[in-house]
Amino acid sequence: MSLAAFCAGAEGAEAEWGYRGKAGPARWSQLSPQYEACGKGRAQSPINIRQASKAELPALAFEYSVVPATVVNDGHMILVEVPGGNHLKVGDESYELVQINFHSPSEEQIDGKHKAMVAHFVHRNDAGQLAVVAVLLQTGKHNPAFQPVFSHLPRSRQADPIGNLELDLAAMLPDSLKYYAYQGSLTTPPCAEGVSWMVLKNTVPVSKQQKTEFRRLFPRNVRPVQPLNGREVQLSS
Repeated sequence: MSLAAFCAGAEGAEAEWGYRGKAGPARWSQLSPQYEACGKGRAQSPINIRQASKAELPALAFEYSVVPATVVNDGHMILVEVPGGNHLKVGDESYELVQINFHSPSEEQIDGKHKAMVAHFVHRNDAGQLAVVAVLLQTGKHNPAFQPVFSHLPRSRQADPIGNLELDLAAMLPDSLKYYAYQGSLTTPPCAEGVSWMVLKNTVPVSKQQKTEFRRLFPRNVRPVQPLNGREVQLSS
């Protein structure tokens, strides 16, 4: 299931899209009326984070556990599906984790530079609003928390999902939860806006081998950074 399926009205309306050629990001808005926001939206993601205003933002409280997970190759990215019961609390808001998806390199830029990869932890509240936590992955030491995913990557879109993997969700996060916050969109069609983004400032290591395993399948599955159009980016204190 792609992120598009989490947007009301998106199910059953997805036209084929990709990351290069005639179906690439520059043409997404032309592929379907459902994708109009990809070209005309004013609060699109990802972004290049150059300057951020320090702010008293609410702390991120992750209520994560060790869960059985299923890894899916949807032809655009690797998705990790998890059962319900794991939550992110931001102030008075509570969101349930519904999916983790991976991109290489990171879709987000920090001062004009990508990190090696990113894991997007996608959450949804009872009202259907999305909050995505971006965990930036940088090449370094082997990371056992991510290894169940990198060891079980379905090789093609036609491959069966790989299930019954055990993931320690909390271990996939950095020790510091300081974050950049801004309002954006899905980074894939239909590029629906109204998504709360929290990009963790501290990176998490993955080994060169782990990164290579992913890039064999998806050498570059990223949308180019989008204009801020006056949006404010805040940094938690």
